[in-house]
Amino acid sequence: MNSIINRKFRYTYSNSATMLIVANCIVFLVAYLLYPAITYYFALIPSAIIYGHSYWQFVTYMFTHSGFWHLFSNMLGLFIFGTAVERAVGTREFLLFYFLTGILSGIASFFFYIFTGTNAILLGASGALYAVMLLFSVIYPRAVVYLFGVFPVRAPILVLGYFFIELFSQMNSYGGGIAHMTHLFGLVFALLYCVIRLRIKPWRVWFS
Repeated sequence: MNSIINRKFRYTYSNSATMLIVANCIVFLVAYLLYPAITYYFALIPSAIIYGHSYWQFVTYMFTHSGFWHLFSNMLGLFIFGTAVERAVGTREFLLFYFLTGILSGIASFFFYIFTGTNAILLGASGALYAVMLLFSVIYPRAVVYLFGVFPVRAPILVLGYFFIELFSQMNSYGGGIAHMTHLFGLVFALLYCVIRLRIKPWRVWFS
């Protein structure tokens, strides 16, 4: 029998990926047009969490973005990968996966910033999005993704490529202002989710 960790939800599909996209767009428009301060209220800021007890930021940072292209790229990825993943696993499993990996990525980033003495401002859905990309590659290991709309790459190769790019960029301090560690944490927590909850070993799926 399955433990509570592995217990499956009854399959339902409510297109929550699209709802998440809409929610992200609404927050962006409110911040851009009406109330810019909401970005700093929602973004994950270590000092605000430590001294202001702003614990909601572990969730809300996923709904804030620094600009239009940041929002567009994340939402495009969520539309492409998130919709396919949600159809495969169902809405409840998808939402659990999305929020759990996103929140854990935020918490891990928070402690990373504390350890390195950095009072960064973390915002964006990238941590959860990288997690979704990994799960997509596990569910659809033979899927081909056209990088930049031109270069065909199998989904597992794309994910592994992103992993090494993010790791290299973090180690060499490339791409200032990009949360490379949050992206890496998203991939790591997605991997753990697959192994612990879904009882799938991604490397076996990718290379079988």
